Amino acid sequence: QGQLVESGGGSFQAGGSVTLSCVASNYGDSPHCMGWFRQRPGKEREAVAAIAGDRDTYYATSVKGRFTISKDNAKNTLSLQMNDLKPEDTAMYYCAVGGNRRSGSLCYKPLISSHYNHWGQGTQVTVSS
Repeated sequence: QGQLVESGGGSFQAGGSVTLSCVASNYGDSPHCMGWFRQRPGKEREAVAAIAGDRDTYYATSVKGRFTISKDNAKNTLSLQMNDLKPEDTAMYYCAVGGNRRSGSLCYKPLISSHYNHWGQGTQVTVSS
């Protein structure tokens, strides 16, 4: 049974930076995509960034140029470098994996949540002005 554990959340000042990490255990190289999603207070969950096929990256318009997603296969870790934080980045951030390379189930639209079938518990990021 796979497990996703996020870390790195906390309280930050606007303009600051933080890196979120997600350790993925017992998935091997099966997942085709890994992503970060967030749920802001009173809002629905939304995609933040994703990696598909180990190299192709995708970003929500609201974070493009500020956030960077990366993956370390040796450490089974997905990271999200968040720069120039804004109060509107305040949210619970979730790591997720989806697709299956072995079965050919690919994430054709990696920012779409329906591709993802395993989710972490989330880490809270709070940004104050």
